[in-house]
Amino acid sequence: MSLPLAGLKVLDLTRALSGPFSTMTLGDLGADVVKVEPMPEGEMVRQWGPFDEDISVYYLSANRNKKGIGIDFRQPEGLALLRRMALDCDIVVENFKVGAMASMGLGYAELAAENPKLIMASISGFGSRGPAKEWAGFDQIAQGYSGFMSLTGTPESGPTRVGTAIGDLTAGMWLVIGILSAVVQRHQTGVGQHVETSLLAGLIALLSVQGQRYLSVGEIPQPVGNVHPVIAPYGTFDTADGPLNLAPATQAMWTRLCGILELPHLTSDPRFVTNAERMQHRHALKLELEVALKRKTRMEWTPIMIENGIPAGPINNLADVFADPQVQACGLVQTLQHPVLGALKQVGLPLDLAGKEAGEAQQAPPVFGQHTREVLESFGVNADEIDRLMAQRVLFQAGEAVVVS
Repeated sequence: MSLPLAGLKVLDLTRALSGPFSTMTLGDLGADVVKVEPMPEGEMVRQWGPFDEDISVYYLSANRNKKGIGIDFRQPEGLALLRRMALDCDIVVENFKVGAMASMGLGYAELAAENPKLIMASISGFGSRGPAKEWAGFDQIAQGYSGFMSLTGTPESGPTRVGTAIGDLTAGMWLVIGILSAVVQRHQTGVGQHVETSLLAGLIALLSVQGQRYLSVGEIPQPVGNVHPVIAPYGTFDTADGPLNLAPATQAMWTRLCGILELPHLTSDPRFVTNAERMQHRHALKLELEVALKRKTRMEWTPIMIENGIPAGPINNLADVFADPQVQACGLVQTLQHPVLGALKQVGLPLDLAGKEAGEAQQAPPVFGQHTREVLESFGVNADEIDRLMAQRVLFQAGEAVVVS
């Protein structure tokens, strides 16, 4: 069985992380994605470390299941090729600054006038309207602007960024949802549309209960570190060999936890009887629990807690994660064959789908210009024209010397 997006043609004009993550997800789901990179050296993240044999790990993380082409779209003929390809695709994805596509003659209104079925999908930093619409989209700036950083960290540390580029990644995921919605609606109406999101919007949409807390009761949440904002005990606790996450979220779980730790007297301590009282005396409660927890290690406590219905788990580093039998059993790491690196391990699509086993991770992230000739021929550009444009340095094909006529 084929993957669900098989047959959809996607022109990927994105760079950095938010857009490439979005188009990689479409490729993982079976879409035919063509990644366009500018000459002379390709997308800017190819210069960002760390490097594996001079290949950017940053680039590798967000560009599998794409065919890569090199075009100088600052030249009129390169731009004309982009337009030709865009009009022959189902979906065009971009994350240029607001207005850049229109300035190149590739705006949605202009393209849709010739191909009403076209879906265009855009990511910006702060949206396409409002006083900050022209601000550049950098993840940490968006994390701070959205309030996300104000919720992360401890009272001592103050606001802290999330350890991955969550603004970029979230925007990419929201854009995929928008694209898929537009595809479904196009099946019903025969007409495409312009789908937009931003780093700012994507993060604000994830504020969840913390956002509702302010909107409903006017509370401004403060960073609370590794504890739950409204449940106690719930968070990180020290054991004999390091921190353990515990989540006894109900009153019944709290009672069982006290039994497991041989601390039954805590259930009748007036400071800890109800969740509200435990929240008020959270620090004292943590000290009481850690006296007992330090009698065993994290991995000694984890199965004991799980067997007694208390959610628990160690705080793993990435070496722990990728060696973990549960992670391995779920098939979350896949191996692809890269033209330079050989066997390349990657975190794969975290979805189980019919057809996934046969189609997943078919193609490693391309080297710059790896598929230029192949892709353009599939769009009807003849070999002589490709040769001419390569000689004029409008196109780049990996592995082919440029012959200047």
